[in-house]
Amino acid sequence: MGATVLVAAISTAFGVVLLSATGYIAAVFRANEEYGDSGTMAAVIGILSIILLAVAVYVAAIVTANTFATIIAGRTRRIALLRLIGATARSQRTEVARQGFIVGAIGAIVGLVVATVGTVVAIPFLDRLVGVATDYGVLQPALLLPAVSVALTTWAAAWAGSRRVLTVTPLQALGGSVEQTHDELAHRRGRNGASLTLGIIGVALMVGGILLGMLSPIGVVVAFFGGLFSFTGVTLGATAIMPRLLHATGRLFGDSVTARLAAQNAIRYPERSSRMAIGVVMGVALVVMFAVASESAKSLVTASGGGTPDVAFEQMMDSFSTVMMSLVAVSAVIAAVGLVNLLTIGVVQRRRELGLLRALGLTSPQIRRMVLVEAAHVTVTAPVFGLALGIAYGWGAAQSLL
Repeated sequence: MGATVLVAAISTAFGVVLLSATGYIAAVFRANEEYGDSGTMAAVIGILSIILLAVAVYVAAIVTANTFATIIAGRTRRIALLRLIGATARSQRTEVARQGFIVGAIGAIVGLVVATVGTVVAIPFLDRLVGVATDYGVLQPALLLPAVSVALTTWAAAWAGSRRVLTVTPLQALGGSVEQTHDELAHRRGRNGASLTLGIIGVALMVGGILLGMLSPIGVVVAFFGGLFSFTGVTLGATAIMPRLLHATGRLFGDSVTARLAAQNAIRYPERSSRMAIGVVMGVALVVMFAVASESAKSLVTASGGGTPDVAFEQMMDSFSTVMMSLVAVSAVIAAVGLVNLLTIGVVQRRRELGLLRALGLTSPQIRRMVLVEAAHVTVTAPVFGLALGIAYGWGAAQSLL
């Protein structure tokens, strides 16, 4: 659970710093005589703050749900033993959700305290960096929102990730951790249908946001929800998308026994492979998307000011872009923590599988190489897929904002 506490702490700190950063940016623009009275700028800053907070909570939710789903797969035997002595599936699921809320609350408190203290220390340095004295106060009631959101989201993600508890039978006490196979997942038409539906709704909202963006900056909000729906569809359909991409990447690693085993594992256990990959896809897509969005916002600020800005203003905007990209890159860190956690948990839970491979003649170096090749598949495939999604989302955000 330590990694889940870390994810919750990073996510809360992410949200607190994002709210503080956007509030500080708004304070800087209010202090600027040329741009302080821009209604468009105030609207853009407010929209940006809401969107970035939603992104922080969304990233935390996906990473936490994947982590708890992996933990439940490893607890199959223990849960089955408890079922054998009379425990109900619902009571076991409630216990998991309670654990999720506790670790989420602990992480949220830690993240809130650390981020608030860090922001208080950073504000004077930022004032000197941009050369503007602001009246921004860090201690805002709104900073509690990320902490509360992350704690509740962790609880909800633990509840969603533990759904498989309901299908564990007492007979499974004789086995170990069990991941659903490709054939078992092929019959889950409801999830695939929901994925397709969300994808269609998301694309429609993005198109609507782009058209609305021709009239008002509020179009970016519509496009944001379009991106949210469509990426949720990608996440739900990851078991159908990612294993095939990972298997195709696996062909680039040669025809050795370990390379073939690693490539086949992506297809054989699609849930495990997709959970590892989707967090990285999300992190890369966010960074690429906001790289485009920050440049678009810079262009909008210049236009709202009534002309070409001076050199000092350009330097200030470049500083803001650097800060915002650094903040957004934290989402990639959250995804990386989730990936490392899932890899670690996966190796521990696969002891029976890896032991069987040893019994069949594979050596320890070969097994270690197989696990590393599986991780390499993720580190190659997920960034490429995330880059493609990020470009699409970034283009949509730019068109809906300008």
